[in-house]
Amino acid sequence: MQVEKTPMDSLPDRFDPWPPGAQPVVPTPGYPGTFTHSPAEAPIRRPVGRGQLTGPLDLDRKLPCGEMNLAMAEPGRPAIGQLIHIAGRILDEDGRPVRGAIVELWQANAAGRYFHPNDAMRDAPLDPNFIGNGRVRTDEEGGFGFFTVKPGAYPVPTKDVWWRPPHVHFSVIGPSSLSRLVTQMFFPGDPLNPFDHIFMAVPDEAARARLLATALPPAEVGAGWLGFRHDIVLRGRAATPPC
Repeated sequence: MQVEKTPMDSLPDRFDPWPPGAQPVVPTPGYPGTFTHSPAEAPIRRPVGRGQLTGPLDLDRKLPCGEMNLAMAEPGRPAIGQLIHIAGRILDEDGRPVRGAIVELWQANAAGRYFHPNDAMRDAPLDPNFIGNGRVRTDEEGGFGFFTVKPGAYPVPTKDVWWRPPHVHFSVIGPSSLSRLVTQMFFPGDPLNPFDHIFMAVPDEAARARLLATALPPAEVGAGWLGFRHDIVLRGRAATPPC
């Protein structure tokens, strides 16, 4: 006897949250580090539990916030480079603000060097007044902001040398484990963007555009700083790609 299928039986057993090409290709060709840091097998699918939906809680108590001014960590000691302000909102898949999210930023200095032991072998100088990392908590509208300097480009030490364009790393921890995102922000119109293996690892052009900041009119920002806006969407089909 043939059993008639119900509407529930006809539903797929999985749902792809992103359209094709919206996620970066990993391992990334031309970037050896992604071959050693990328899983070789597909992730194991399992039901979402309460821990993934409701926690962790009170992150701002465990991760102290308030480090929003990277450009002048101490009064009278500004960092070297073009001063910029980056502001935006953290949004969920429905465009609603994510309140109380922890937003971390880290970047190279204006010479393209990180304040980190792993970047100690390069000739680019360190800036004693620039550490290059900060952490803030989003407000009721999901807003965040950082004062910093525009990072410099730097070469990637591979057989076929290529350069990373100016970029800023973001880590966002939302109200649940499912809203965790590590991504990068790129600057619009930079000539190195099309040659960057990380940026171009996102095949879909519209998805790549979500990695680009929007330059603000100087008259809107005021003297002393260049302004950029960058909203980050944590999940859904319009999500900011991880990278």
